[in-house]
This record gives sequence, C-alpha cells and structure tokens, in this order.
Amino acid sequence: MKTELIKATAIFCVLCVCSPILSSKNRKSPDYVTVSGVVKDQQTRKTLEYVNISVPGTSIGTVTNSEGGFTIKVADSIQAKRLEISYLGYMNQIVTLKGEDLEDITVLLSSNANTLPEVVVRAMDPLKLVQEAASKVPVNNSVSPNLLTGFYRETVRKRRNYINVTEAVINIYKTPYSEDVDRDRVQVFKGRQLVSPKAGDTLIVKLQGGPIGAIYGDVVKNRDLILGEEALKDYKFKMETPVMLDERPHYVVSFEPQRIQPYPLFYGKLYIDEGNLSFTQAEFSYNMKDRNKITNAILKKKPFNLRFKPEELTYLVTYKNENGHTYLNYIRNEIKFKCDWKRRLFSTGYSVVSEMVVTDKQLQNVSSIAYRDAFKLKSVLSDNVGSFYDEDFWEGYNIIAPTESLESAVNKLKKQYR
Repeated sequence: MKTELIKATAIFCVLCVCSPILSSKNRKSPDYVTVSGVVKDQQTRKTLEYVNISVPGTSIGTVTNSEGGFTIKVADSIQAKRLEISYLGYMNQIVTLKGEDLEDITVLLSSNANTLPEVVVRAMDPLKLVQEAASKVPVNNSVSPNLLTGFYRETVRKRRNYINVTEAVINIYKTPYSEDVDRDRVQVFKGRQLVSPKAGDTLIVKLQGGPIGAIYGDVVKNRDLILGEEALKDYKFKMETPVMLDERPHYVVSFEPQRIQPYPLFYGKLYIDEGNLSFTQAEFSYNMKDRNKITNAILKKKPFNLRFKPEELTYLVTYKNENGHTYLNYIRNEIKFKCDWKRRLFSTGYSVVSEMVVTDKQLQNVSSIAYRDAFKLKSVLSDNVGSFYDEDFWEGYNIIAPTESLESAVNKLKKQYR
C-alpha cells in the first residue's frame, strides 16, 4: 500500500495521441448563471490559489486555479442566492447571486487569526491527537456510499512549455470510510486531450496513474499511507501554530520520518478540526533523500539509455464538511523530474501536474460503478477520451478555470494543426 499513492497520482507521459482541446469563455445559458473572477488577499492583494468556491446548502463547488481565478456555473433550478468562498487562515466571504452572469469580479478575503491559546497547543501530545483523529475517521467522514462528480486535469510541461493537456469529467464511487479503499472506483465520463505534435516533445517515459488518484490520493481513506496504526510509527509529530478554516479553529500537526523503510516516506502537515477532530487538509511531499526508492516506485517504463531523476513530488488533499460529515474535496499532485541520455551533456526538466476537484455529489440511492466501466490502476487516460473540437464542450459542468498561461499554450498548440 505504500506505493499505491504514487502509482495512482503520478501521470503517464507517453505522448502519442492528438485530440484538440478548446478553451473559451462560457457563454450565457438559459439553464444556469456563470460567475467568474479572482480571489485575493485583502491586505496584500496577492492572488490566492486553491480557494474553495461553493454554493451553500448544495454539493456544487470548485476551486481557484494557481492564479486565483475561478469560474462556477450555478443551475437556475436550485434558485441559489449566494456563493461562499472559504480558505485556510481567512474569514469566509459571501458573493450575492442576482440571477444573471457575473464576470471578472474580485473577491477580497481578510485573514482570520486562530483562537486557540498557544500554551494549550504546546502542551498537547501531537501523536495522540493524530491517533484520536484517525480513530474518528469512520464516523467523521461519509458513513454511507456516495457518488462524486469531479473535474480532472493533468498537464505536462517540458521546461516552461506545455506539451500535454488532458481534461475529463469523472465519476467517483466512494464506499463508507469504515471500508477498504480498494472497493472505491473511478469512471471517466467525458474527456479530451491535446498533445504537442513535435517529435522532440515525445518522451518515452511512463509513470502510471491518472484519475485513479481520486481513490488512492484520498489519504484519509487510504490510511495505510500515513494514518494507519503501523504507518504512524514511521513518523515523529510536532504541534504547529493553529489556523482557522471555514471559521472553525484547526490544529496543525507537522510530521517527518523517524525511521528508514524500504519505501519512501513523507514530510508534511495535517490540519485537524478542533471541534470534531476531522481531517480537513493534508500537505505532504516525498523525502527526496529517497530518490532511488521513489524512482523504483513510480517509474514503469523508459528506454535503456535514458536516465530518470525525480526532483520533487508533492501532494495537497482537502476535505469539506457537509451536514456533519466530511467528504473529499480536492487533490493536487505535482512531480518534477529530469531526463537525459547517458551520452548527452545536458538534461531536460519536466513538470507533471494532476488535480481533481469535486464539483457535485450524490449522497442517497447510490449505485456502484460497474467493474467493466471503472478506470483501472493500469489504465491510460488517453485510451478513455476521444477527439473533441467544441467550444461548448463542458456545457453546464463545473471545471477548474484554466490559467492564462494554459490558455495561451492551448492556443499555440492548436495553431500547429492548421
């Protein structure tokens, strides 16, 4: 189980399929209103990445991109009156909906100081806190099966240039958090891909993964990774300065390896709700002292004379509370690595990013995804998406807004086919 997270969330890089992708502003629809804008720190005016944008009382939501930008579509049928914006360490903000599109709005968030006395935090035993929170996972998280709808995007960069962009709407069947993670399933519902046609951009390296990361990247469900009884023994824990999230105080516990294992270990932080001890966020990265172990875990295929060197491997996983239970909300994985041929002097740097945000969920009368329709651990995403060239491809689905650099890259790649 220790290597399943890397297997699931690292992205394959065999670039061989060309399916054009379009990126354009959402058109006004009679069925929903579209709100777009940017979220910034009120004091510094710095943009804030991965901020939660949601419709209170529903399961509809998305997150801001790495430039603080967002787009969310709200169906007229739910008669929503507002959006709620929430972010770690900030006060929640409300945007009023008026039944019409709102474009290029700026949302300013003000910081929210923690309310937990420092002396109380320092006196706590961090390991016991994490153990207690882990023991409450079966009751704090979803206690019945649910079906999540998510938007998934993966990109590959060669140096600074995008050479692969893939997007998909996925369905995620989650069993109760008291059950094993291997019973969860992912299905690719709709997707599209754009790949650089330049022969020099083709990298014959395969890192198995894709949307299956929505299962194994769920570190709270996949507890053997960090939170299992045996896994906790690999780490030493430390209490950090508390923070506020959704206007609720949270403990922050950092961890680092304290033992040597045959598999790579992590450095990171866990965010735990003070009230119910639910995990709401996890940030962790692999210990790069274990480069050989990481390579053995993630590298599935390469040419004999090609040298592969991982530089950085990071994860962000967030959860959101809904009606007293916590559900998976967002997963982001980034891997940076270098490749060079043994007889060449210089190496080439690559960056691969995958992210998935839950945009809606079904909590009742849920049926499992059939095994034949499920995305398998050894599946390749390009085999599950077709060729699309449609400005309204995403229709009413919520997505993660593309950054300006991604939009520019898509336009450049499209021109190469004309």
